[in-house]
Amino acid sequence: MVALRLIRLIETHSDEISRNLSIRIRSSARTSGMQRVSEAETLAGLQELLQHLSEWLLTKTETDIEKRYNQMGARRATLGISLADSCWAVTMTKEYLWEFLQKQGFLRNPIELYGEMELLCLLNQFFDRALCYMVQGYEQGKLAAHPEQIRKKQREFNAAAFVP
Repeated sequence: MVALRLIRLIETHSDEISRNLSIRIRSSARTSGMQRVSEAETLAGLQELLQHLSEWLLTKTETDIEKRYNQMGARRATLGISLADSCWAVTMTKEYLWEFLQKQGFLRNPIELYGEMELLCLLNQFFDRALCYMVQGYEQGKLAAHPEQIRKKQREFNAAAFVP
């Protein structure tokens, strides 16, 4: 499988990719809220993902992805990081990985093109699911962080429901 060779290339260069991507995420205006996550935590999270990318793309279950990204979203919500900043960080990660592979210059023959297309599909599927689960976790984290607002809205709704 050509895609597996490309995944292994990312895993081999995971430290370099993580460092560069961490800098990009932490310095972008689109992800300014990510400054609330320590540099060490950002780097560790990226390294864990990239060092085990083959597992995340090929063997981890939907439940594994859901659990990790629900937790990530909830944590970012409690830190006060905007949902947009969190979404941009995920999108930037996917785009950076694709940039990295393109710079490696593997587009030599139809089989390698097919492998890159196969990997692109795997990356898209993974990051789309990660993004959705992160949003779910973010919403849950926001609700958990502000229970008094939920009760207030419920009281307002209940009061409005009984007005003739």
